[in-house]
Amino acid sequence: MPSEPTRSHDRAAHEMRPVTLTPGVMKNADGSCLAEFGDTRVLCSATVEEGVPAWRRGAHAGWVTAEYAMLPASANRRTPREYRGRKGRSMEIERLIGRSLRAVTRLDRLGELTITLDCDVIQADGGTRTASVTGAWVALHQALAGLVDRHRLPRLPLTGQVAAVSAGVVDGRALLDLDYPEDSHAEVDLNLVGTDAGRIVEVQGTGERACFDRAQLAALLDLGQAGIAELLALQSAVTGFSLS
Repeated sequence: MPSEPTRSHDRAAHEMRPVTLTPGVMKNADGSCLAEFGDTRVLCSATVEEGVPAWRRGAHAGWVTAEYAMLPASANRRTPREYRGRKGRSMEIERLIGRSLRAVTRLDRLGELTITLDCDVIQADGGTRTASVTGAWVALHQALAGLVDRHRLPRLPLTGQVAAVSAGVVDGRALLDLDYPEDSHAEVDLNLVGTDAGRIVEVQGTGERACFDRAQLAALLDLGQAGIAELLALQSAVTGFSLS
């Protein structure tokens, strides 16, 4: 019987790459985190600014948004710098990050402040959007905790945690946390965002080279939610966050 193909970091189908979340890596940011998923590295920073977008004024609530970019040498071929008006994939990803963070933030308790999460990919090896969501929550937590410490907010306006992970079907196998070689020839590619309450924020699933059925979707969701549980535990470990 042929053996299963070896994955990076000698991991099983249900195992993630080594993940490290390092908070407080930027001196001038209100919050920051270096998120490392295997060889993927994303620098996440949070900036707090007075005021809200014009369409938000008068709502007596704040706003959390995100920007995402891949640095030119982050991939195996130079990625041109993106300027306003030259978006596309990056815009889709930053909207995902923003939605994910707002899902666990009480904007009505933020006051008229805007927090922008900048997620810059230093090195890409698959899963940059999921690393961005996971690391951005740590940066957001640090920024909000700073506002509480400075008595700008009476309490932390977070309802919980949020993290994200990829999964997919590669050579007929359901795998968790795809690296680039796996992602680049996956039959099915799925990104999952979830909270510490076990709720799903977003599912992005695509049949890249083959269609998939409900049983395969369920298997990928099970893999993804197990991976998210690991990431949430790591977030708690580096931030000390707990709702209890």
